[in-house]
Amino acid sequence: MAWRKLLRKVKIFLEMIKFEHTLFALPFAYVGALLVQKDIPSGHDLFWITLAMAGARTAAMSLNRIIDLPIDAANPRTANRALPRGLLSVKEVWVYVVLSFATLLFSAARLSPLALALSPGAVAVLSFYSYTKRFSWTCHLFLGLALSLAPVGAWVAIANRVDLAPLLLGAGVIFWVAGFDIIYACDDYDFDRRYGIYSIPARFGIKKALTVAAVFHLAAAVFFLAVAFFLHLGFFYYIGIAVAMMLLFKQHRLVSPDDLSRAGVAFFNLNGALSVAVFIFTLLDVLFPLNVTSLASNLVSFAIFR
Repeated sequence: MAWRKLLRKVKIFLEMIKFEHTLFALPFAYVGALLVQKDIPSGHDLFWITLAMAGARTAAMSLNRIIDLPIDAANPRTANRALPRGLLSVKEVWVYVVLSFATLLFSAARLSPLALALSPGAVAVLSFYSYTKRFSWTCHLFLGLALSLAPVGAWVAIANRVDLAPLLLGAGVIFWVAGFDIIYACDDYDFDRRYGIYSIPARFGIKKALTVAAVFHLAAAVFFLAVAFFLHLGFFYYIGIAVAMMLLFKQHRLVSPDDLSRAGVAFFNLNGALSVAVFIFTLLDVLFPLNVTSLASNLVSFAIFR
């Protein structure tokens, strides 16, 4: 039946774009929304932010699959994807791209005038980053820039202005994403060098690439902490960043220049957990604000005078 064929196509499409990986960016969009007024946003704002994120992520991944079709078809790791196998046509995927970008723009219009005004810029970034691997080993940072639009965009959607705090949060996301993308790219080291794909592993070697990834993740932690200082966030937010740093540390313990077999675990499980952890502890910080200075002072006083 026609509807069964349509459902099968939708299932194949969702598998192709790895829709579950929306978990990486969506929690950070919610973090950006929570921190605008250090309060839970309205149901209206949360609904349209979620829809905008789904549209942006779907459009970006769909476009990426179209742009990278020749590369995916040549790479043994990706040759089994839907487009190289012919399970979906390029025309069908273009339909998803157009509908998804339309969803993003419509959602932005429902949120704030500045969100709508800046949405073409978001479309440009999401469309451009897939081409960067063809000419620059900084492509990992461009991917990070694309995902950093989540917290920055959510802040703009509610506040209708751009402030330093979401830019700091966005910078943290840039370096976090770039770091784990470098680790993931190590799996394609041989193919990228042979095919002329630009990446940090292909340019500098796997050992140096893993070092760069570690430095990027340290920078991400610094920017996430800078958000706390700038917005005077409380105890729970700091706990969330500590958890994130532990997950980043574990991520780097899972891989080495001689053993990349667990890079998939590092890429999905730990980074998905990191994103969710930062969101949960930010939510706790909003619901139960505890001033770090006052808490430390009380603990010292208790230790001295108990």
